Amino acid sequence: MYETLETRFGHEWVATLRSEVGAFAEQNGPELERCRKAGSFPAELYQEMGKRGWIGPITPTDEGGLGGGVPEYCAVCEEVARHALISPQISVQGQQWLLTWGTPQQRSRYLPGIARGELIFAEAISEPEAASSLRALTATAEKDGDEFVITGRKTHVNLGAQADVILVYANVKDAGLTAFLVDAPAARLERRQTDPIGLRLLPTAEMDFTSVRVHESSVLGEVGRGFDTFLTTFNVSRLGNASELIGFAERALANAIEYAKVRSVGSGTVADFQGIQWIVSDAYARLYAASLARDRAANVAEAGGDVSLLTTLAKKLAIEAAEYAINECFSLIGSHGLYTDTDYGQLLQDLKVYRVAGGSLEILRNYVARRVLGSETLEGLL
Repeated sequence: MYETLETRFGHEWVATLRSEVGAFAEQNGPELERCRKAGSFPAELYQEMGKRGWIGPITPTDEGGLGGGVPEYCAVCEEVARHALISPQISVQGQQWLLTWGTPQQRSRYLPGIARGELIFAEAISEPEAASSLRALTATAEKDGDEFVITGRKTHVNLGAQADVILVYANVKDAGLTAFLVDAPAARLERRQTDPIGLRLLPTAEMDFTSVRVHESSVLGEVGRGFDTFLTTFNVSRLGNASELIGFAERALANAIEYAKVRSVGSGTVADFQGIQWIVSDAYARLYAASLARDRAANVAEAGGDVSLLTTLAKKLAIEAAEYAINECFSLIGSHGLYTDTDYGQLLQDLKVYRVAGGSLEILRNYVARRVLGSETLEGLL
């Protein structure tokens, strides 16, 4: 749903994207399902997506990407989720970090490969005792000549076991939180793949950094500016989360409606019942509202405006719309949705990942409340 999304390439590009993503998903459905059940990363299909620009929507064409902006990023994420492909979300966050904070050398070394899906990017932020609060992170980076020595444990790292380059957040003494680009194959780190319930095409890992040495040129941005690097990327990345949630909801609702329209009950179909129609109405309205909020935030972000509140609202509404649509779909499909050869069970688990990751629903609600209560105009209410 793209009622007001202003892409650089126009509405025809969005229609073409939807068609091409759908065809690619159908062609590779068996392999995707095999990897989803196994919790494995389909690297070859990921690279094929990269060749089509779906992994690097925000990166300029001369650096390996599609050449789009935030609206294109949202469209790609929505369609990929709509058709159950591999999320580009982690990769796009890496590209955003490099585009905003990377040196020319860092960009030339990493950006083209990441945007094309040839280099696997991961971000190591969360720790066993710290996730939503960056101030609670305990990983350290000790300066030693022209190097930093990183020590700490990270968890919930999507593609951590597969990554070629990892952005690691650690604390530097007397400076504060700092982001480092670490070449994984050359680093002294232990990686253990874990088994998540959702987004199983992006398996997670735990990582131990034991005196991992990186050159000072590996710092992303500046020493001590980790909070700044984090916020500039995650404010926009919430739109990727929101877009995938919208895609999940679209898939569930569309499939459930198609089933309800032909499933016979007495002299009619499931869709003939008023109670069912109310569910369809409510689910569609919530999804429509979430899409409008996402579109508005994406357009403002593309124009360079302040989007902290807008992206928070967009993700909050998308979580609520997706949870309602996917949960209520079972009223339309009944026992048909209780088997693993349908998408509904996996969709329930996928949406739970984004209910927590990238800013939980509770964190989002807290932020909205603080903004409203702290504003002289109550954010437009007065």
